Amino acid sequence: MQLKLRFSIRAGELILPLNYNELLQGFIYRHLEADLAARLHDEGFLDPCGRRKLKLFTFSRLLGRWKRSGDKIAFLGAVELVVASPWNEFIASLSTNLLSAEDLRLNGQEVSLEELRVEPVPEYRESVTVKTLSPVTIYSTLFGPGGRKKTYYYNPFEEEFSELLVRNLARKARVWYRKEVEADGEIRPVKVSKRDEHVLKYKGTVIKAWSGIYELRLPEELFRMAFAAGIGAKNSQGFGCIGIWRPTPKGSRSRGPRRGGEWDA
Repeated sequence: MQLKLRFSIRAGELILPLNYNELLQGFIYRHLEADLAARLHDEGFLDPCGRRKLKLFTFSRLLGRWKRSGDKIAFLGAVELVVASPWNEFIASLSTNLLSAEDLRLNGQEVSLEELRVEPVPEYRESVTVKTLSPVTIYSTLFGPGGRKKTYYYNPFEEEFSELLVRNLARKARVWYRKEVEADGEIRPVKVSKRDEHVLKYKGTVIKAWSGIYELRLPEELFRMAFAAGIGAKNSQGFGCIGIWRPTPKGSRSRGPRRGGEWDA
């Protein structure tokens, strides 16, 4: 499921640090039922083939008009947020608590919920073109001399990028469906350039990630998991959220998220 939210900004501007993933993550957890939030944060979903626990949700960057000033970013007018998860209880809890909240704040600034929509994942297609709503990251932990660990982040032009993304989706599907799922298919860049590379920080950790337009060729179970839980790693930290790509018609300019009509996601 995908939960699509639109917030108005009471003061006209919403000022956040450039690296605001942790703030959005905290906002989501605060608006879940307390026991559900604790269970998700502390336990998650255990991979039956290993010790790894998955959260199985993801969220987008804030979508809207913005301007940058130094190490801050100011959003203007209204912002939109997409939260996705295959776990209906998670989506229902977040929706209910957002609708009933008397006071919504992001980074101490008041916002108002203007629109909330819950949508199923898109209808399955053998090939689909998507855009990142939050950048995608995938990595391996390597060991150097003396056993020193090093994190290597892959870029979309390396063969391992697609291979690891598909394997990651198969692991999520295995955890969710409680059965072995074949790691089949590919995720390849369509419109991605060096400008789409992002170097972000989450709780002091540097993370390299990529935005852009990608083609997904996946079996149905992995297709559904890609939209419901995100692609790549660190989804619950605000990475790998995707939506269907709709090209901007010729002769018109892209102005970010659409207003008053179809969501640009």
